[in-house]
Amino acid sequence: MANVVVVGSQWGDEGKGKIVDWLSTRADVVVRFQGGHNAGHTLVVDGVVYKLSLLPSGIVRPEKLSMIGNGVVLDPWALLTEIDKLAGQGVEIEPARLRIAENIPLILPLHGELDVAREAAAGSGKIGTTKRGIGPAYEDKIARRAVRLIDLADADALLARITGLLAHHNILRAAYGLEVIKAEDLANDLLALAPKVLPFAAPVWQELDAVRRAGKKILFEGAQGAMLDVDHGTYPYVTSSNTLAGQAATGSGVGPDALNFTLGITKAYTTRVGEGPFPTEQENETGKKLGKRGAEFGTVTGRTRRCGWFDAVMVRQAIITGGISGIALTKLDVLDGFAELKVCVAYKLDGKRIRRLPASIKDQARVEPVYESFEGWDQSTRGARSWADLPATAVKYVRRLEELIGAPVAMLSTSPEREDVILMRDPFKG
Repeated sequence: MANVVVVGSQWGDEGKGKIVDWLSTRADVVVRFQGGHNAGHTLVVDGVVYKLSLLPSGIVRPEKLSMIGNGVVLDPWALLTEIDKLAGQGVEIEPARLRIAENIPLILPLHGELDVAREAAAGSGKIGTTKRGIGPAYEDKIARRAVRLIDLADADALLARITGLLAHHNILRAAYGLEVIKAEDLANDLLALAPKVLPFAAPVWQELDAVRRAGKKILFEGAQGAMLDVDHGTYPYVTSSNTLAGQAATGSGVGPDALNFTLGITKAYTTRVGEGPFPTEQENETGKKLGKRGAEFGTVTGRTRRCGWFDAVMVRQAIITGGISGIALTKLDVLDGFAELKVCVAYKLDGKRIRRLPASIKDQARVEPVYESFEGWDQSTRGARSWADLPATAVKYVRRLEELIGAPVAMLSTSPEREDVILMRDPFKG
């Protein structure tokens, strides 16, 4: 049996929540391996809507084991808030069901404050972050000054870590006009919540090794999307972590041989939240129609998403850099009723036709999409659960996407309901 990695193949918001929930019923363990509470996954289970930001999607199923790996940055206050919120919906979360890497770096209040200050100071040059401190927390991790979850178990060691951290941050805070923080105050705040979060701490890498040796199936759950990857995305308009499948190994403590099948969640059109290039964006009635029909607003921020036609160049690039084995095509039903559909099959840059998104920021903004047009369909695809339920023109559209991106459609989603899926290839069977 295969272990499966789920990643987004666009700019996030591809519908990973539903697909991960669908797959989690077939997995034994669900693992988050990067990002933080800037992610947003919406699940609909038996008519109940769950909105998750930090917790793995498997957490709503009491028979599943959920883990948060070391590649994530953890806001302990946000964690406890999310746990309490789910408890209000009848989902009780105990340490036996949720394991958090003891070496995970923490997001502190100062990280969010720095995030807000930087975005405000950047003006029109802002990145469009969620202002939740994700980037600053990753910076501290790389600079080796982060406070980690295990540090909360030793008051003296914690104070020393915070003192070193503030030697850097208080200088920044002064530059932005923010109040200087006292090490003792922050240490006391963390020690106050330590009894609530430390019971979840565990050597996740070791527990995952035991799970693998027992022959159990693991689902690795990514956040954001390939084009937000800090290395391979539309830099600098990216997130602060690696969002590709390779991060599942590093961010959870397993070897790459544990990653057997990578499923790229791919929307049947394209959306983006925040700033940055978007070659196929439709700032017109088409874009508004896609946004309205697809309910395109962020789960975390509530911001309206920018909408446009499917970009096969971008998805093909994500498939290559991310080692995607097959895609789960989502929101096909949003395209119902369009007389004509368009797909970007190449870009033009300085009169030359190219099939990649350039690395240069200026070139990314200058590329012009080259479109291929398709006949739309009037029939509803919503709720379809077999190819026979789809209009011939919808099937033609899907098959052409496969050709353009160089990967097969393993799953096809036709509504937010978890069972409205056409399965062509079971990722857990490789």
